[in-house]
Amino acid sequence: MLKSSPEFEARQLILPKPLHAPSPLISSVLYDPLSSSLALRHSDSSFSLYPSFSPLSVSSFPPPKSLIPSPTSSSAFLHLRTTHNPATALFITSSPLLRPAPATLLSFYILRDDRFVKIRVISNHRDLEFDQTKSGVVFKVNHGVSMKLSGGINVFSLYSVSNSKIWVFALRLIGDEGGGEALKLMKCAVIDCCLPVFTVRILFGFLILGEENGVRIFPLQPLVKGNHRKEKKNSGKRYNLKGGLSNGVDVAKGSSGSKTVGADGDLNLVPAKGEKSEKHSDSVKLRSVKVRQDSRDVGAFFVAFEAKDVQSSTSMKMTGRSVKAISIQALSACHFVVLDSVGDVHLLCLSYPVQGLDNACTVKRLSQTMKVQKLAIFHDVSTVTQTIWMSDGRHSVHLMMVSDMDTSFDEIEKKDTNEKLIQTSVTQTIFTSEKIQDIVPLAANGILILGQGSMFAYAVS
Repeated sequence: MLKSSPEFEARQLILPKPLHAPSPLISSVLYDPLSSSLALRHSDSSFSLYPSFSPLSVSSFPPPKSLIPSPTSSSAFLHLRTTHNPATALFITSSPLLRPAPATLLSFYILRDDRFVKIRVISNHRDLEFDQTKSGVVFKVNHGVSMKLSGGINVFSLYSVSNSKIWVFALRLIGDEGGGEALKLMKCAVIDCCLPVFTVRILFGFLILGEENGVRIFPLQPLVKGNHRKEKKNSGKRYNLKGGLSNGVDVAKGSSGSKTVGADGDLNLVPAKGEKSEKHSDSVKLRSVKVRQDSRDVGAFFVAFEAKDVQSSTSMKMTGRSVKAISIQALSACHFVVLDSVGDVHLLCLSYPVQGLDNACTVKRLSQTMKVQKLAIFHDVSTVTQTIWMSDGRHSVHLMMVSDMDTSFDEIEKKDTNEKLIQTSVTQTIFTSEKIQDIVPLAANGILILGQGSMFAYAVS
């Protein structure tokens, strides 16, 4: 073990020897704190999955128990959660299909025991068909140049750059006819994109799009609840909605009337009591909500960055570049951190209830001095102080602590909040010998840093 300073404990991790990739190079890392699962993306777009893995307690990677072959275009962790059962981790990937017709393959892996295994998927949508030979769902949409997945709790989104669409899907765990388990896949909403989108995230009950000069926010509930109509008696598969469920989504009400959310803040999909299969007498057919990106019909609204810095605004005009929201991460249920394409970091604050959110939003810029290229946040519900890790994309990572006092605005301050910066300070700095490719928070006091050919785990002592 190496001691980098009195403040940090550092450990270099020996990268695994790939069993299916031509090179040990790792291009990016995903980490799921809830299940302690790590996903290493290799240079050939294949994945090695490590469930229940702690980079802070090992010095080298064991052989992976779950391997996902290339090609994959995007991936995401998500969780299945019900009222009475603990959360179950899923890993989803997208891949292009060329034969027999251009399409997109969605593969689902569920964490069982100590490994991720493929699981059967059932859907009643015509453009979603489970292919046993490919062990995945064929989504009859041309993959195009890029697909981007984002996962939450019981819900995930798929953004197609070529098709200019965002699909919102819901999942729940059900029993299949053979007595095993399967996933029920529901296509809840389709968003037609008429403006450029640079990132999509599902966070705390919201679908948030990173756009030019700001972010667009869709409350998730109107998208996921879907449209319903009675199904014909002889139309085949039928689904029952009981106990106040809407398209399988259970939105609990708190004492204040706002929706209650889980650790990641997304909506719960709770199966009807005693549900084991697809056979029900009282049924409805589920229709997807269809909406334009710039529509306000489902409560969506746009929050712009306020460019109060004259010099910065002038330089942007001279270069002809626009400021793009390229990374969005949650600080709390109503506070989000947004990184823009020029390296500035913004704090977006929302107020409950959902109705009228566009009249109760504030955006401030953090007072960091460096231009940020990588942003990582570990959200800890047990503390009022949250950890923000920021990297210049070169050889340094800065640790910043933000408390509730930093993100609370009173009514007087809201009047001129956009003219002020949130004064913050860096409490710790890590310097690396290799150029930084990626940073992933492991805990409030720990981070994983991917260099050009090495990986390091750091813990604040």
